[in-house]
Amino acid sequence: MNLPPEPFFSGPGLDRADALRTASDELEALAGRPDGRQLKWHDGLPELDPDGRLVWTEVHGAPLFLGLHDGSPRFSPVPNDIQASAFSAFPLMAILDADDAPLFAAAMSLARWHARHRFCANCGQPSELVRGGWSRRCPACQAEHFPRVDPVVIMLAEHGGRVLLGRQPHYPAGRYSALAGFLEVGENLEAAVARELYEEAGIRVSNIRYVASQPWPFPSSLMLGCRAEAESEEITIDTAELEDARWFTRDEVAAALAGSPAATFQPPPKAAIARTLLERWLAA
Repeated sequence: MNLPPEPFFSGPGLDRADALRTASDELEALAGRPDGRQLKWHDGLPELDPDGRLVWTEVHGAPLFLGLHDGSPRFSPVPNDIQASAFSAFPLMAILDADDAPLFAAAMSLARWHARHRFCANCGQPSELVRGGWSRRCPACQAEHFPRVDPVVIMLAEHGGRVLLGRQPHYPAGRYSALAGFLEVGENLEAAVARELYEEAGIRVSNIRYVASQPWPFPSSLMLGCRAEAESEEITIDTAELEDARWFTRDEVAAALAGSPAATFQPPPKAAIARTLLERWLAA
């Protein structure tokens, strides 16, 4: 069976070169190499050229060492006006080259974390960027802080050959997508899937399976895609979370993904893992 490509923003993208992060002299040497490059930002987002590729310039004091790309050092500054919302980045994501997407995600999440975490969470004193930007250390209490990643479950519930999708009020007209929610403290993946489906749609599920994951850099989530089998079709919507939720057939999903004028809903964008979940559901 030929599965669709892995989710957007996924894949290695670059050699993160962890062993080089602790050697300040080596990082300085990498920044001085003629093939070293620094990511260019514009209006709080990484800049793209007309072909959807990231724009790189000569290195000039960028503190974040992203890693090595085809053996060439890659760095990034920490802009003060970083956009954390996916909505501001949707026009870029529509043209962003898939090969550059993992670098885009790493730079966005890392720079955003530094912009928001300039002070020590332990004692409140200003902290310092260390390890090429992959952590911060407090000179006062010596506490070291690492970039956070927020796990989010996103899932399809299935019943009788149909799949459950919902829409939030801020979605474009007609768009439906997979239900999702943050993993809570002390909760495993399966429990989060079951809880979110019951809280948002009143659906009890079993046979929960992991499908794929995706870094989502707005600001720093890890989307954990799953599928589950619903025990019934009856839906009870949490109107504080969803505007609507309904079951869709395989033909309806296929028409939506194909962009058919007769489609009964607008699917999630190609950059979203919800799109990957629907593609793999059809392929299976």
